Amino acid sequence: MKKLAIHGGAPSRDVTNNPWPTWPVWGQEEENALLEVLHSGVWSYNGPKETEFNRLFAAFTGVNHAICTVNGTVTMQIALEALGVGLGDEVIVPGLTWQATAATVLDVNAIPILVDVSEENWCIDPTEIEKAITPKTKAIIPVHLYGAFADMDAIMTLAKKHSLYVIEDCAHKHGGEWKGKKAGSIGHIGSFSYQLSKHLTAGEGGSVTTNDPVLAERMDALRNCGRRPETTITEGMDKGAGEYGDDDGNFIQSGNLRITEFQAAILIEGLKRLPQQNALRDANGEYLNKLLSHIPGVSPIIRDQRETQKAYFNFAFRYHKKEFKGLPIDKFRSALQAELGIVVDASYEPLNNCSLYVPLTKPARHKLNDAYWKAIDPKRFSLPVCERIFKEESVCMHHKVLMGSKDDMDLIARAIQKIYAHAGELLE
Repeated sequence: MKKLAIHGGAPSRDVTNNPWPTWPVWGQEEENALLEVLHSGVWSYNGPKETEFNRLFAAFTGVNHAICTVNGTVTMQIALEALGVGLGDEVIVPGLTWQATAATVLDVNAIPILVDVSEENWCIDPTEIEKAITPKTKAIIPVHLYGAFADMDAIMTLAKKHSLYVIEDCAHKHGGEWKGKKAGSIGHIGSFSYQLSKHLTAGEGGSVTTNDPVLAERMDALRNCGRRPETTITEGMDKGAGEYGDDDGNFIQSGNLRITEFQAAILIEGLKRLPQQNALRDANGEYLNKLLSHIPGVSPIIRDQRETQKAYFNFAFRYHKKEFKGLPIDKFRSALQAELGIVVDASYEPLNNCSLYVPLTKPARHKLNDAYWKAIDPKRFSLPVCERIFKEESVCMHHKVLMGSKDDMDLIARAIQKIYAHAGELLE
């Protein structure tokens, strides 16, 4: 008799009678806040909810300035623009990330330089960053991927050595800490997403964070049609008028990249829940990783001891098919999905061969000249570690699986052990 759920056996979890925790999380608090906005008639444009959330998120992140925008892609674009990154500049990004990390570099007419990641945590490899630095390099965008933190000590050392800017892509790391400092407070600018799957969400939205008042004023204007902030952040300071303004008080060409008061209202309530949710995911993630470390054929993502507070976006681990009798990883993922009743995915596609990162499909926008056109071709980059992670090793589940109990973590581990014991079924 077949034992595995994918072949008709009993699944490890009956999700009809024992469903996984749901996402997003909301309650009466969000409903009251949304109705408050509705009845106020102030639905957007620097309203009291947006102003309050900016203040709260800056304090939470440990920075002087936080500014909301329409999404976590725009955040990186305005960060690059505020730093003066543009045509002819190179920006180093990891090859294993959501395509927007690199696409925003294209949006400011700069060149994304794709580099490989560390096998241990799937984040950008500082050794590969240093190899990729040229006289044209202007910035580095490290991504804190899934449950891991990029090595910010090494990255900031390289940035200082070569006079480079650092934009932290924190779309997966709201509330995570590196040596006691929150993600988004270590580099020159932090970039956050509030898209529906993220662990702080308003459906869509994003924030930029910084301690630099000049950058804050520029980014505030860039998300608000180029208007100078209503309250001047850099009062009495040199604002760099030659590049970002003129003597008549005009600021910079831009568009409407603002969020609504409805989104800000939801974010305020979600931020209140985030520390407790992060703590629960951290405890369950640590427990599950210990279980995985004792199961043949799988291994946890290494947690850097400098990461003083964890923040999981997805839960990910590594698969080793030799110990599963050569079982291809796609069959393992499908079998685990059937056992658990939840989506089990690969990592992001490496950007040198990603179906959503295809800059050469838009010649009208990106073919600025022949040299630039050649430079932005992602296929020119070699990313062997990224490719191996995607094709052979990565197993990823949404962070809501970490919002249950230790019994749920035991169940996940047992499901993996079940597949290991009956891998022969999948090879017939």
